[in-house]
Amino acid sequence: MAQFQATHPSGYAENSFGGKGEQMVQVAAHLAEKGFIPGNLIQNEVQWFYTNLGIDDMYFMLEPIDTIANHIMALYGAKIFAFTKNDSVLDINLERETDTSAVYIHTSQPGVSTTGPQIERRIDTKYLDVSTAAPGSKAFRLETYRSLGAGVAAPTQLRCYFVGECAFVKPDPTPEEATDIRLVADKLFLEKATEHTLDVYERVMRQVLHRTGPVIELIEMEGTREKRLVIGFRQKSTQGYFSALSDLYHYYSLYSTRKYVEQFSNGVTIMSLYLNQLPSATDAPPIEVAIHQVIKEASLIYCLPTTPFQSFFQAGELSVQETIYGHVAWIFCQHFLNRLGSEYATLTSLLDASNATHVEVLTKIKKRLRSDTFTREYILDCIKQHPDLVKALYVNFAMTHYVGQQASSVRPSLSYQRLRVTDVHAMTDMQLHALIKKKVNNAHEQMVFEAFLTFNQHVLKTNFYQPTKVALSFRLDPAFLSVIEYPTKPYGVFLVVGPEFRGFHIRFGDVARGGIRMIRSRNPEAYSINLRSLFDENFSLALTQTAKNKAIPEMGSKGTILLDFAAQDKPRVAFEKYVDAMLDLLIVGQTPGIKEKIVDRYGKPEILFFGPDEGTADFMDWASQHARQRGASFWKAFTTGKSQSLGGIPHDIYGMTTRSVHQYVLGILKKLNLKEEDCTKMQTGGPDGDLGSNEIKISKDKTVGIVDGSGVLYDPVGIDRVEMTRLANERKMIVHFDIKKLSPQGFRVLVDENDVTLPDGTVVPNGLLFRNEFHLKQEYSSTLFVPCGGRPEAVDINNVHLLLNADGTPRFKYIVEGANLFFTQPARLRLEKAGAIIFKDASANKGGVTSSSLEVLAALAFNDAEFEQHMRLLSAAPPTSLKPFWAEAERTGTPKAIITDTLSFAIVKLSEELGTTSLWDNKALRKLVLEEALPKLLLKQLGLDTILARVPESYTRAIFGAYLASQFIFKFGRRRRSLPSSRS
Repeated sequence: MAQFQATHPSGYAENSFGGKGEQMVQVAAHLAEKGFIPGNLIQNEVQWFYTNLGIDDMYFMLEPIDTIANHIMALYGAKIFAFTKNDSVLDINLERETDTSAVYIHTSQPGVSTTGPQIERRIDTKYLDVSTAAPGSKAFRLETYRSLGAGVAAPTQLRCYFVGECAFVKPDPTPEEATDIRLVADKLFLEKATEHTLDVYERVMRQVLHRTGPVIELIEMEGTREKRLVIGFRQKSTQGYFSALSDLYHYYSLYSTRKYVEQFSNGVTIMSLYLNQLPSATDAPPIEVAIHQVIKEASLIYCLPTTPFQSFFQAGELSVQETIYGHVAWIFCQHFLNRLGSEYATLTSLLDASNATHVEVLTKIKKRLRSDTFTREYILDCIKQHPDLVKALYVNFAMTHYVGQQASSVRPSLSYQRLRVTDVHAMTDMQLHALIKKKVNNAHEQMVFEAFLTFNQHVLKTNFYQPTKVALSFRLDPAFLSVIEYPTKPYGVFLVVGPEFRGFHIRFGDVARGGIRMIRSRNPEAYSINLRSLFDENFSLALTQTAKNKAIPEMGSKGTILLDFAAQDKPRVAFEKYVDAMLDLLIVGQTPGIKEKIVDRYGKPEILFFGPDEGTADFMDWASQHARQRGASFWKAFTTGKSQSLGGIPHDIYGMTTRSVHQYVLGILKKLNLKEEDCTKMQTGGPDGDLGSNEIKISKDKTVGIVDGSGVLYDPVGIDRVEMTRLANERKMIVHFDIKKLSPQGFRVLVDENDVTLPDGTVVPNGLLFRNEFHLKQEYSSTLFVPCGGRPEAVDINNVHLLLNADGTPRFKYIVEGANLFFTQPARLRLEKAGAIIFKDASANKGGVTSSSLEVLAALAFNDAEFEQHMRLLSAAPPTSLKPFWAEAERTGTPKAIITDTLSFAIVKLSEELGTTSLWDNKALRKLVLEEALPKLLLKQLGLDTILARVPESYTRAIFGAYLASQFIFKFGRRRRSLPSSRS
């Protein structure tokens, strides 16, 4: 039977198996029955296995008789094989895996990343990374020991791993129970853990539940130099962390005697590592210094446990900081390496920048050049050729962002001390350019490493050296962006990198707001396409947002989060890491060892305003409350579209964006004296989304086609509105539509279906391709087309002809864009020329930005108590009428798509120009304008003086400029561009 001696200094009861002798007899009998080992040798082999190898008693407690016997036979065969090879060292490698447990025993040389880490990576992948306390899931605990061997053919040491499924005391604890370790722990752990361990783990567990990132404690082992490292973090918040930690402490000449991984039903994982210094490491720093460095870097590898440069780290050629820096710089190169060449610049100068078709052709050439010239793999190969350059460029990066932070530290780290004694740090940018030219083999490699230096030069602040973090974030000066590729320069660019994602945030003003979009990929090809277009998509979305925001104080911004292909099921994890990493750059750290003050080359406070977008609408509440928990003064305004209970105006509940889109639909129909009920409509974006569901609920048309993530639903006589509304209310895709309610001519084709026969006899060979191209199929048309979802540039100059009939007339007479960037500008112009009436995204879908602007203003103006009491009284203003656009189009003959851009950027430009005048200093004018611009309810509740005292001046200045500019342009147009004076 199993017995545990609770006095062991490790903090766990030592394993002791009292039935060992009886088991040995049974194993010997089983071996004799098998007949593989000669009878006269069986006792010696069994005795050797049980006593000479030093295998922990945990093995004999867990394993059945037949498994132990099989392992003994395997070792006997290995000894015979070693003898025939004249090999005096026996290589032991025993393992057994099931869905609920595993045992691994192998030869292990202390401090060397060979067999052990390979097994640990398997344990990570198969057991630890998938461990979760969620209902219906499994969680696994781990014990691993280093055992001393003996005997002629025995190895010096063995490493034993034991994995077992958890059995929690309380599998589904209440919030009150979640902080009690005796209720949320595994039962076997409670039997084995000492009181001291329970106290330490409970303390760490509560900190994990309270904040983000790993929680790390160092425990001194009494009477020995061995150190115990306890690390806690949230389950499934990182991948491959257990094995990555082994690589980390091996790098600093440390080895482990035992390790434990415990899971808890409140969603927390805690690891214990018992670390010693290798006796042979005479040149290594003292264990106290090495442990301190491991603690600092454990947080860094938590963010990125593995990179393509891992082999350089394992071989000791690059440190963990250098490998992760190389990984981030590699990502930077993929998106920003200037690889278009002088020919592209010449072509740009020859074409007409005001011609939308020319611009689109240039954009497509740019994308082709990017993907064909420098692939991700080619850039990676270039970097791997020169780890010495990665090291030199890392030093250049660290001298700004690490040395500046560490110089004031009471206890400078080992990596800081290394930087202070190296000669590389003295290199100027010019010297680094010379070094790159000297080391590289060709011009392409030179471009790659010069991009590294460009990255270094334009990082204004980063959380790379923050003691605790969940992802890496960088605030970049956008001056590095090519003027040819990006003629409109952003105000700020952020890059965020995590193990599940990469993302950007781009803003076009100091006061800017926009949504955060989650980008998923259905297959590897889609991921590659999304990856190549990520920054350009983000840039275009932010620029479009600026056009939409023309009449409100915030300029446009946008965030994108691209999920790695292997992390398509982790949108929430990615979003939370993205937000927390961004907050690292917005909130000044004040807690030593947790959140410290970082080097800030930007030098000014920054506030970002996030909103809901595709795939993130349900996360706004969490982001706001998390900002509050982290002490952000701007937490109320940090996100918009929050729940009403948090003082928000949820876009989906009120259909804020959809209402503005639908007003344009109704405006068109009213102008043309058409009844909505008589019109047919096609829409992309289904009943599961914000825009799609609300468009179904508030419209009265005859919807004939819906395209969503699950497939295509079509019925020429009109899709059953009751069934559509049911799906919209339940937020379900058309895969859940009751097809019995389709007419005989109707059909549904799902993306995972192939060879589907339609009612007219047409065979659809591939459902995914049919879904992606359905809006382009000429046999399906309607009066109205309202894109409420879909990827950017779904209709461009190359396929817009498919939206025209054989006689050149448009298949869709009236188009109102709910989805951003669904059409390219040349495609819009081609459709307008063919007779379609089309209102672009920047005009039609800004009901959401209007309500969000009010939400931000109220959050900044109210204190906490007032915010909770009064916020629900505010409502969003209606969107700008389509009358000015229609009237201007009729007066000038200019396409409405161009009028939208012209008016939008005229207002934005005039607003910026007003900011450079003295108009703001005219107090009487300021008072008059703000009393007109601010919501009446807000003025009534607080008064102008209180609002001016509480809201940042940059924001009230933005309100002042946006109101004056929009009123001026809408009244006088662009024909009169002289600025109003302070007396006018």
